[in-house]
Amino acid sequence: MSALQSNLTRQQAWDLLAKHNKDPFHLQHALTVEGIMKWYAKEHGFAGDEEFWGIVGLLHDIDFEEYPDQHCIKAPELLASGGAGDALIHAVVSHGYGIVDVDAKPEHLMEKVLFAADELSGLIWAAAIIRPSKSVMDLEVKSVRKKFKTLNFAAGCNREIIEQGASLLGWELDTLIEKTILAMRSCEADINTAMENIK
Repeated sequence: MSALQSNLTRQQAWDLLAKHNKDPFHLQHALTVEGIMKWYAKEHGFAGDEEFWGIVGLLHDIDFEEYPDQHCIKAPELLASGGAGDALIHAVVSHGYGIVDVDAKPEHLMEKVLFAADELSGLIWAAAIIRPSKSVMDLEVKSVRKKFKTLNFAAGCNREIIEQGASLLGWELDTLIEKTILAMRSCEADINTAMENIK
């Protein structure tokens, strides 16, 4: 799967995201998932497709701010209007499979990673920001596991989806958590810098 199939440069993808998303929280989440996806691409032998994976992560919630009740349903229209290709649209929509009314099933490893790591990244971030460091750099799997079991902590993060994602990948939950922490460490500094420029 080639980055060229997205039909978008990274800058075009960012401009499209910013057209439909203004909330700094949503922009930060988009940047986080972009960084996570790029790390996973390199980690699993898809370094040549790193930009494509990243753009998928960047745009995965493109419709959520404006159309929260049509999440992943409105996305194809918004993405196509910005010139996105079919592979990018399918990848974005697939993270809603089984959650909202979409037919696009996660099939490529990239799509399975997005499904699994998207929801988990919110839980990891919530666990990180209550630490003195407010960082994932010193966050450990056991801390996230503890928060995972505390259902009233970051209650908006759906544990069932996270578990489904691990199962989809054929991984233990701890493996998914460990990898996603490492992925978030890889991009934390760049995201902090980007957010300062946005604010």
